[in-house]
Amino acid sequence: FGCARFGVRGDRHLDIRCRHAWYGRKEMTAPSQRILFWTIVWFCILILSVPTIIVVGASFTTANMISFPPEGFTFKWYEKIALARDLQQAFFRSLFVSTVCLIVSVPIGTLAGLALARFRIRFSNMVQVYLLLPFTIPLIGSGIGMMLIFGEWRILGSLWPIGVALAVINLPFIIWSVSSAAGSLDSDLELAASSCGAGRFETFWYVTLPGVMPGVITGGLLMFVLAMSEFLVSLLLTDARTVTLPVQIYNNIRSIITPDLAAVSSVFVIIALFAVWLLDRLVGLEIFLKSK
Repeated sequence: FGCARFGVRGDRHLDIRCRHAWYGRKEMTAPSQRILFWTIVWFCILILSVPTIIVVGASFTTANMISFPPEGFTFKWYEKIALARDLQQAFFRSLFVSTVCLIVSVPIGTLAGLALARFRIRFSNMVQVYLLLPFTIPLIGSGIGMMLIFGEWRILGSLWPIGVALAVINLPFIIWSVSSAAGSLDSDLELAASSCGAGRFETFWYVTLPGVMPGVITGGLLMFVLAMSEFLVSLLLTDARTVTLPVQIYNNIRSIITPDLAAVSSVFVIIALFAVWLLDRLVGLEIFLKSK
C-alpha cells in the first residue's frame, strides 16, 4: 500500500517489505475482529433465545405458578393442555384458519410474484407500496378495517373469513418469496420448452412452476406459521364460538398465569421448529437464506 502511494513501486525489496508489513497488519487485526464479530453474534443469539428458554423451562415446573428456574421437573402441564377441551378446540380452529390462509394465498401469491418478476406492470410503484404495508400499517388498523368489511357483509362469526383476512394482510411475504425465486430462474429454460413445442400452460406447469417451487414452499410455510400465531387480527374477528388458540391463551392469562400456558407457548415453539426443519428438508436453508 505504501509502495504505490509514494511512487517506489520499482524498488523490489521495498515492495516486498511493504507486502510483509501489510500482511502482518492483517494477521494482527484479524483475530481481534473475529473475536468481536462472534461476541456480537452470540450476544444477539442469547438475547433472542432467553425468552424462549424461560418459557420452555417454566413449562416443566412442579409449582402451580410460573417460575424460572423451574421448581422440579414434570410433564403434568403438557398432560393438562392435552386434556383441556377448550384448548383442543381452539387449536383445531387455528389449524383450519391457517389452512384457509394457505389455500387463498399460495395461488394468488405465486401468480402475483411471477407477474412482478417477469412483466412490466403499469402500476408497479403502487404494488411496491402494497408490499410494504405489513411493515408500515399497524395490525390494529388492518384488523379494524377487516372487521368493518366483514360486518357489513354479515360474515363475522365464521372461521373462514379470518383465514382470508390473514391471507390478505400477509400476502406480500409470499409474493416476495416467489418473485425472488422467479428472478433467479433462467428464462432460457422456458424458451427451450417453447421451441420444443410446449404451449404456455405446459411451459408454466412443467418448467416455470417447478423452478419457483422453493419460493412457493417457503412462502407457504411462512403464511401458515403467521396465520397460526396471529393474535390481534384474530381477536377482532372472532367471537366466543370461533376463538383461535392465541386468543384463547389471551383469555386465560387475563385471570391467572399458570404453567399450562407456558406449555401451550412451548407447543408454538415446536411448531416453528418443525416448520424450519420441513423447510430445510424440502427447500434447503441455504436456498432460503439466499432468496432473502
